[in-house]
Amino acid sequence: MTLRQYTTRQPHLLTALQTLAQRAEYHLAVDTLLQELAGITVLVARKFTNERTAEGLLEAYYLTIGGLSLGLSLADIPHHAESELNFLLERGAEQIFQGGFRHLKSLSSLPAHSIVTGFDKDPFVIQRDLKDLFGKICRYDPNMTWTGDLDYQKEYASRLENKLHIECAKWLRKKNDTGPIIDTDLDAGAVISIAVIFAIIGDGRIVARTRQKEIESLIRRARQLQPDYETNWREMLTRIPSEFQIIVKKYMDECTIIKKILSDMALKTVVIEIQNYYAGIEQDVEYD
Repeated sequence: MTLRQYTTRQPHLLTALQTLAQRAEYHLAVDTLLQELAGITVLVARKFTNERTAEGLLEAYYLTIGGLSLGLSLADIPHHAESELNFLLERGAEQIFQGGFRHLKSLSSLPAHSIVTGFDKDPFVIQRDLKDLFGKICRYDPNMTWTGDLDYQKEYASRLENKLHIECAKWLRKKNDTGPIIDTDLDAGAVISIAVIFAIIGDGRIVARTRQKEIESLIRRARQLQPDYETNWREMLTRIPSEFQIIVKKYMDECTIIKKILSDMALKTVVIEIQNYYAGIEQDVEYD
C-alpha cells in the first residue's frame, strides 16, 4: 500500500514573515508590519465581519492574511520568498492588501454565471457578491492548505468564459432571423443551444429565441428532410465570429437531442426535453 503525498502550501504573507524572521535585524520591520496588520484587520472586521466580537476579529484576521497573500501572489514581481518580502517591506501591507482587493473587485465585476438578470446591477447584490467572493478566495484556514491564489485564477478563468458565452449569445440575438432580440434578461446557454438546434436544417437562419410551435415545426421538417446536420453546423460556424466559434462548437458536440429530433420518438416528448433542458427562459410563452 502506498501513502498519498500531501503538499502543504502556506499563504504568501506567512512565508514572507518566516523569511523576515531569519534576517539579523528584523524587529523594527516586524513592529511596523504588526501595526499595519492590526489596522487592516480592524477595517476588515468593520466592513465584513464584526469588530465587536472575538469571533469577528479572528475571522477578519484570517481574511487579512488571505487578502495580503493574494496581493503578493498577483504582484508583478519574481515570486520567491525574498522578493515577496522585499516588496512587502517596500510597499507596506496596506498598499498590497488594497492591490489584492482591487483584483477581487475586478473579478467580481465579471459574470459568475452565464445568466444575466436585472438584479445583477443592484448595489446590494454587487456588495453581497463581493463579500462572498472575498470570503471564498481570501479566507485563510490554519488547518488547511492555502489555495487562495489558485482559487482566484480558477475563478478568473471561469468568469472570463462566462463573459465570452454572454457576448456570443448577445451576438446571436442581434442576428436573430426575425429581428434583434432586446431583453435585459439573458440565458446565454439557452440562446446558443437554440441556435445550434435550429441550425441543423441548414436554411441559413439564426434563431436565438423560440416558442413551442416553432420547435414542433422544426422537428417535423427535420424528420422529413433528414438533413446532414454536421455539414450544416460547419457552415454555420463559418458565419460566426472566430472568438465565438469554439464556444458554439462545444455546444454542438454536447447537443445529444439531435438524434431524438431525427428519430421517431414521440414529438411531444422531444419538445418537452428541448423546452426543459435547452431553451430555458429563451422561449416565448404561447397562449391559445
